[in-house]
Amino acid sequence: MKKEAYIANNDALVQQMPDYVQDYYLEKSTVPLSPATLYQYLSEFHRFFNWLIATNITSASDIKDIPLAELEHLKKQDMELYKAFLLNRGKESASRPQGTLSHRTVNRSLNALSALFRFLTEESENDDGEPYFYRNVMKKISLVPESETYQTRAHNIKDKLMLGDADVRYLDFIQNEYGQKVTGKRLAKLYERDRERDVAINALMLGTGIRVSELANANLRDLSLRKATVSVQRKGGKRDAVPIASWVIPYIKPYLEIRTTRYQAIKATPALFLTKGATQPRRISTATVELLVAKYSQAFNHVRITPHKLRHTLASKLYLETNNEHLVATQLGQTSTKATGLYTHIVDTKQRQALNQLHKNQKDQ
Repeated sequence: MKKEAYIANNDALVQQMPDYVQDYYLEKSTVPLSPATLYQYLSEFHRFFNWLIATNITSASDIKDIPLAELEHLKKQDMELYKAFLLNRGKESASRPQGTLSHRTVNRSLNALSALFRFLTEESENDDGEPYFYRNVMKKISLVPESETYQTRAHNIKDKLMLGDADVRYLDFIQNEYGQKVTGKRLAKLYERDRERDVAINALMLGTGIRVSELANANLRDLSLRKATVSVQRKGGKRDAVPIASWVIPYIKPYLEIRTTRYQAIKATPALFLTKGATQPRRISTATVELLVAKYSQAFNHVRITPHKLRHTLASKLYLETNNEHLVATQLGQTSTKATGLYTHIVDTKQRQALNQLHKNQKDQ
């Protein structure tokens, strides 16, 4: 979904919400949280408020009428019941299109509600300069343990990573070989038009580990080849100058050389990565980036991957090189090393494979 679509959907959702959620939206829009994150949060609030009405925990019959006092006096048992509702939804079927939620999705819902209650009890301010209320029931609600261990997750994704020299071979494939697989004049023409851009996009993600949304929202002025950095807006609205691996710079330069003429960009065109529009160039969308990564990866090694796997690739290779979780977390824009445990398991798996290969080579000699 494009940024403009997220904003339009957010505006429509927030009109259905109580005044205090509208206050939350107004404040968080200026932090800023990304429109995509706000859409996710507003959707979770909407689901929660509908549940409050369906279970008669609230006396209101419309979401807009749910009073602050009822949120203030929600019991721990109420929230545990909501968590159970999320965890125990029935299997997906034709008559029940909503299937069971993963533990990770349930935790995203709980984190969204925690953000709302934190705003209401700590960050908001009424006419007396006080928060709307002080009792935060979400502080008593624990997240659901992940249903997969890091080892299981590592096993599931390791074959989709471009370790060793696979990342270089992948970029060279896009640049030099993919055109031979294209059938049809129209597709061949589009490939030739966008080849430099598509190589640069994949190279920048492989050389920085930035998120697809961070890449799509980057502007031309945010990229410095001289300093080998790209400035992006991280989650929470913070700016971060992310180092770019030097080996990917030659893959980015050709795009910058043709960006203006090929996509008819002018000085007032801010976006780093562009796509052709009917009358003027447009900022590339995250959906377009996801589609092009899927297309090239499928053609490269018959494994369809996502931009997030390119992020995993960079993190895994960086950890393999440095054995430093803090450095990996910093590169990825994470505030803690909690998530980097995944990469230690990926690397451990690769090391085991290497050891097994050594043993096999010795037997063959």
